[in-house]
Amino acid sequence: MKFEKGYIYHIYNQGNNRQRIFFNSENYLFFLNKIKTHITPYADILAWCLMPNHFHLMVLVNEVSLPLNKLSMSSKYIEPNSSEGVAQSEPLANRTLNQTIGIMLRSYTNAINKQENFTGSLFRRTTKAECINCPNGIAPSFYNTEFATKILVSNPEIQYLQVCFEYIHKNPVNAGLVKEETEWEFSSAQDYAGIRNGILVNKKIAQEFVIIARDSL
Repeated sequence: MKFEKGYIYHIYNQGNNRQRIFFNSENYLFFLNKIKTHITPYADILAWCLMPNHFHLMVLVNEVSLPLNKLSMSSKYIEPNSSEGVAQSEPLANRTLNQTIGIMLRSYTNAINKQENFTGSLFRRTTKAECINCPNGIAPSFYNTEFATKILVSNPEIQYLQVCFEYIHKNPVNAGLVKEETEWEFSSAQDYAGIRNGILVNKKIAQEFVIIARDSL
């Protein structure tokens, strides 16, 4: 993954072999806490959705690298029994957004492997990060892959931010889990609808890039 400061990215990954990554409500909440710890020091979260076997984040990158002394103590080390990496301390002065995403997923994997008596990788090896407003051209709309279905828009450079924002929130509906996007507890749709006052998303920043109902702000 390559990140640039000041641009918006759609970050997503799914369970290895499409397996579940969330098994109960506590797992979803635990992963949200991981996002807060590992991602928010680097980026504003504009939208998010956690599905039973994958996740989506739409983020505005504010920093690509940060000094370790500015990060929380809970994110300073790879956990010692990681099944997806070798445990080691970090003598480096800085940590990149790329690195912190890897640490977040390894840490979550450790917890789920212990909970479910699993071994090996929980997530697919490669986490995707598509820039959706970079000056050298936006990433292609969602390809027909195991992650998502390709979406065609008439003017991608104008509409892709909105399409991505809405696509993330409609994931549970498209998967047949709920009839309305606001019925799904584990996405930011409820925050934008005013059903919940979550603090993970930055709604003020989001409204600079996408159309949001006035009564949800």
